[in-house]
Amino acid sequence: MTECRVERDSMGEVRLPANAYYGAQTQRAVENFPVSRETLPAELIHAIGLVKWAAAIANRDLGKLAGTGKRRLTGAEIEALLAACREVYEGEFDDQFPIDVYQTGSGTSSNMNANEVIANRAIELTGGDRFQVDKRIHPNDHVNMGQSTNDTFPTAIHVAVALSIGRALIPALNRCREVLGKKAAQWQDILKIGRTHLADATPLSLGQEIGGMARQLELSADRARRAQQAVLELPVGGTAVGSGINTHPEFGRRVAEALARETGIPFVEAADHFEANAQRDGLVECHGLLRAIAATLFNVANNVRWLSSGPRCGFYEIKLPDLQPGSSIMPGKVNPVMCESLMQVAARVMGNDQTIAVSGAAGGQFQLNIMMPVMGHAALESVRLLAKGTKAFTDLGLADMEPNREACEAAVEKSLSMVTGLNPYLGYEHAAALAKEAFKTGKTIRELCRDKHVLPEEQLNEALDPWRMTRPT
Repeated sequence: MTECRVERDSMGEVRLPANAYYGAQTQRAVENFPVSRETLPAELIHAIGLVKWAAAIANRDLGKLAGTGKRRLTGAEIEALLAACREVYEGEFDDQFPIDVYQTGSGTSSNMNANEVIANRAIELTGGDRFQVDKRIHPNDHVNMGQSTNDTFPTAIHVAVALSIGRALIPALNRCREVLGKKAAQWQDILKIGRTHLADATPLSLGQEIGGMARQLELSADRARRAQQAVLELPVGGTAVGSGINTHPEFGRRVAEALARETGIPFVEAADHFEANAQRDGLVECHGLLRAIAATLFNVANNVRWLSSGPRCGFYEIKLPDLQPGSSIMPGKVNPVMCESLMQVAARVMGNDQTIAVSGAAGGQFQLNIMMPVMGHAALESVRLLAKGTKAFTDLGLADMEPNREACEAAVEKSLSMVTGLNPYLGYEHAAALAKEAFKTGKTIRELCRDKHVLPEEQLNEALDPWRMTRPT
């Protein structure tokens, strides 16, 4: 720090950047946790600002901010406090949150970071000197009024995760479902061979196959909605251990209501503050559903990758858009890069789920979980990666995906699984013998049956009609 100022806290003097909006406690945390150089996700910083705003609204309406004594604020100061909170919510002070993710497990450092930034900005908005020692708008007395890190930090995590799921993940999954659904409807008349165990199976339409993927995305969007529901209960109002010490009995309800009005998400006060302070089970449940979504996306992307394999020595039943050269040594090679990108996203989310599960199980002792910053970081990263990865996969891969009708239909007649249509006429054992002989001789099932006069031609054609095999009969 070439230019600095000196502030004091309960532990003594601290030197920090001259123009920083944060104060001594933030600077101590910056110096104590030089671990990853990863700061809190922007979504979580914004949610902290929003929670502080809702808390100030509740304290204003309850008459706490304009109460008696030294802590009393004027109307203008209260409005400045609310405005400063909203500026943090709107992302105007992201650069003032320098603390590493791997910090104190409750998130106290980041909570105080927010308190200091908001207090100093509110003082500035009233025309005061934000560097004054005796702060008129105080980080603890006013910004943190009625709160503890132990209830507000997990509340901010819940709010950030719920907002991110609603604003980014659910729309991305719905868009992917819509694109796949349209392709499925358009490709119902394209016949292809099915595959089980990566071995030839009975026919289906390409539309049926892609329609199954569309249904997977529909179910994923439903899981995302349930993931959001898992974090709707908010710990705010429990303060330090869940008892609600130093806060108004209506505070938690009022904060939840203000957040619900502002976001359109039906947040509610926790039913039991001792549970809500101590455990992060809702976040574990939420991320478990995100893991399930990741598994679906991995499966869909991998199947699309297989279907596009080739172009001459693979399946090549669908054509993906050419986006970039695929090899530094093989000219003209093009790879299914969007599939591979989404599969890597899914793998990361599955890894994050292990972090969340371990943190939720082992990190909560008695009245507090001490793994919250990494849980918030991992959960928000998962939502962000799933949303952006799905959007890119859809827009750059699926939207311009085309069928290869010729490749699809060429494989159907060659498939030995066509013999399945003969089961009702010949029985399983006879049909199996024909399949083995057809493979050995290189003939199709139809050719072998004709050579052997297995069935009359009309009956044979009915039994080996591939379209008939794509539905119940």
